[in-house]
Amino acid sequence: MTETDSQVRQIGYARVSTYGQTLDVQLEQLKAAGCTRIYREKVTGARADRRELLKMLKHLDAGDMVTVTRIDRLARSTFDLFAIMKQIGDAGGQFRSLAEPWADTSTSTGRLMIAVLGGLADVERDLIRTRTAEGRSRAKAGGQHMGRPPALTSQQQAEARQRRAEGATLKELAQSYNVGRATISRLCA
Repeated sequence: MTETDSQVRQIGYARVSTYGQTLDVQLEQLKAAGCTRIYREKVTGARADRRELLKMLKHLDAGDMVTVTRIDRLARSTFDLFAIMKQIGDAGGQFRSLAEPWADTSTSTGRLMIAVLGGLADVERDLIRTRTAEGRSRAKAGGQHMGRPPALTSQQQAEARQRRAEGATLKELAQSYNVGRATISRLCA
């Protein structure tokens, strides 16, 4: 073992989606793979604010190897996977999945696969953006209102404008219509 090999920290990340599931199998596999620090959490992978994942990414050092049992334990989409792997790479760390040997950024094949995933993530992001824009255009063309419904009816809006012109304060109007002062301020601007 060289001096640089001894400095590599093996860091594991284990996640299950629900509290009925157990982390035991993942923890055993990560320990057997040499992970000395394992971040664990019970939260859906769809959430971007996974506390332990964010903590792990924040504390990564150059040379650290992040290990998961399967890629789906880390991310739910190609886009999310690439974003997380980019953060690992930006910190100077490496990544590997025990179940997917091709996903090991310490090898040239692994780095190639991650580059391909990055391209797929870009395509996925563009497709989502295009579909969203098309759906929004169809809804508007069909006369559908986009965004939140107004807090006040058109009659209440006209009444509030009139009362404001007659000297009512923003605070008084906001309280009488049970809305925030900013709502009245935007309305009367």
